[in-house]
Amino acid sequence: MFKIGLTGGIASGKSLVAHVLRDLGTHVIDADRIVHELLEPDQGAWKEVLDHFGDCILLSHGVIDRRKLGEIVFNSAEQRQWLNACLHPKVFTVYTSQVKLITDRSPDAMVVLDAALLIETGYHRQMDRLVVVYAKPEQQIERLMVRDCFTRDQALSRIGSQMPLSDKLGYAHYVINNTGTREDTVLQTHELHTKLVSDARSV
Repeated sequence: MFKIGLTGGIASGKSLVAHVLRDLGTHVIDADRIVHELLEPDQGAWKEVLDHFGDCILLSHGVIDRRKLGEIVFNSAEQRQWLNACLHPKVFTVYTSQVKLITDRSPDAMVVLDAALLIETGYHRQMDRLVVVYAKPEQQIERLMVRDCFTRDQALSRIGSQMPLSDKLGYAHYVINNTGTREDTVLQTHELHTKLVSDARSV
């Protein structure tokens, strides 16, 4: 089992890299998807989050409004810290279980954990390799404004809540520079995959 951490800032292009790695046959576990599942109605984490934030974060049928929740936590470091402390250990418990299932079927598999806050939580230390996807702050802002219909201030708030991408680069074994074209990023990811396969074989 060769464990790879994939991280980067919000709207840095991490999802594209994960998609390409998956197409190349790498097992990809998406931390954000795990969070979605944890926050489904009547799950344990759903109850904890609802007890803490109240009914104001609910949509119809008991579904948590992630946009509303985001507005709360990205405007309050204290609330964001509480939510991270609540969810992150649960995310990595699920990740560990999924890794075990993959290992049982394919002991030599490469597994990528796609997680925005991998370094912030300290779980990057459990990875054999760490890949950081980089984009310029202005590109992140523009992508958030287009993708999520954020105002510039909202985009800046989201980006400012995370460790600066320039700081994350210092932790990386490999960097994908997503400041150019989509095609260039895809090419870099293919080259990265070749390097990771080689690294896995040498361990």
